Amino acid sequence: MPEFRISEAAALLGVSDDTVRRWVDAGRLPAHRADPGGRLTIDGRALAHLAQQLATASSDERPGTVSARNRFTGIVTRVLRDTVMAQVEIQAGPHRVVSLISREAADELGLEPGVLAVAVVKATEVIVENPRSHP
Repeated sequence: MPEFRISEAAALLGVSDDTVRRWVDAGRLPAHRADPGGRLTIDGRALAHLAQQLATASSDERPGTVSARNRFTGIVTRVLRDTVMAQVEIQAGPHRVVSLISREAADELGLEPGVLAVAVVKATEVIVENPRSHP
């Protein structure tokens, strides 16, 4: 049966290690001590089940049908606010997504570092490069 350390589980779920620890403490994610040092591990089946719940919750919370297919679930790492706008940075696995939104929207969404968020990307133009084709 596969087991995952807290940091591995956090990376797979797109959340912080602290969020996973809070879920373990709250009983949402079962864990056990893996070694005499007291490191926690999480059963792979339980982790997969929670990942499915999180994905279902994300899709259930969408109002109606959305045409955007590029959805990056991650953790908010930084929010810079001024009087009108907010720059929001989300780390979604290895991808850093930066968005400029109104300050009002950032406040209404409760965006702060550590919050789980989904960046939905809908673009009319996408540029694709092949880095190996440059001279």
